[in-house]
Formats: sequence, C-alpha cells, structure tokens
Amino acid sequence: MTQKGFFIDTTRCAGCRTCSVACKDLNNTPKGMNFRRVIEYEGGTWEKDPKGFWRQDVFAYYVSIGCNECADPACVKVCPVKAHYKRTEDGLVLIDQSKCIGCGACAKACPYGVPQFDEKLRKMRKCDGCVARTSKGGQPVCVESCPERALEFGDIEELRKKHGKLDEIAPLPSASLTKPSIVIRPCRSAKPVGFKGGSAHRF
Repeated sequence: MTQKGFFIDTTRCAGCRTCSVACKDLNNTPKGMNFRRVIEYEGGTWEKDPKGFWRQDVFAYYVSIGCNECADPACVKVCPVKAHYKRTEDGLVLIDQSKCIGCGACAKACPYGVPQFDEKLRKMRKCDGCVARTSKGGQPVCVESCPERALEFGDIEELRKKHGKLDEIAPLPSASLTKPSIVIRPCRSAKPVGFKGGSAHRF
C-alpha cells in the first residue's frame, strides 16, 4: 500500500490561514468547523540579568494541521460502527457517512482533534485529504492554495527521503500515539514535543 502524507514547512508558514480558508470554501463547512487549522504557538519572556541587561527567549511559529493520515489511526480503532477506515490504495483515513452515527468516539480518541461533529448532518466530518482530487492525480486544495509553498502532499516515504523524518514538534502530541504520516521541517525556534513553556492558539 502506498501511504500518502503531508510535509509541513514551519520555516515558510506565515500563519496567513489561506490553507484553512481554501479548505473551508471547498468543503462548505459550517461556522466553527475547519478541517485544516493553523496552530500559533508562542511563548518566552524578557528578563533583566544581574548586570542590568535585558535578555529574552521569545518565540512564535505556526503549524498547519489537517488529518495526518496516521499509520495507526485512533479514530479507526474506536469507531463502534466501522465508519472510519484507511483506504488500501493510498492510506487516506476516511469516514463512510452512510455508517456514521455521530457518536463522537473518534473525536475523543484523536490526539490531534481532527474529527468534528456536524450538528446539521448529525455526523462526524474531517479532512479527507481531498480524496476526490488526489485520487485523480490532483493536489489537496490546502497545498495548492498556500502562497508560501509551506505544504506538500505525496508518498510519505518519498517526502521523508526529501525532507527527513521529523513528525512531531510542540504543541503537537507525541507521534508515537498514532504514527502520523507527516514530515515537519522545524523553524529555528521550534520546541520539542512536551515543551510546557508556550501557549497554543488554534484557528
């Protein structure tokens, strides 16, 4: 099975949220529901040293996150009606809307908070890797719309050969939980998973 995934370049992401807006427009999601979100992570302080000089360790960066097409997806494992599944041809994690009962077990299990409840449909919905586009050789709308070219989509092994194997930074959870199919290029101020000195804002 070919496993598709995303490359996220935090050295390029400017936090403009064009990816999120393009995704919202394509999927016509209701207010408050975003399949791709941009996390702003910031922290640090200014302090005066004993000699009277001001020192700082202030940092801020952005991480664009949709579904990470995990190799071991928590949502698939907990779904009581097997509505969540991984496609054998590309490894994308999808929801069969005809089976979904909207129980929310997937949302509670996903450490990235990806599945969301659509109150009008009474179903769970999430990023599907733009399967209607990617299955025909196209790119996800988030990738196409990014003005800084901070996102790439493709075979995860090829992305790892090209960009490395890092798949976690703060404020994301440990990659060991679900083995996400992502590669991250960290900016100079990026903090390791588990770092407690920052605040995350999700848009």
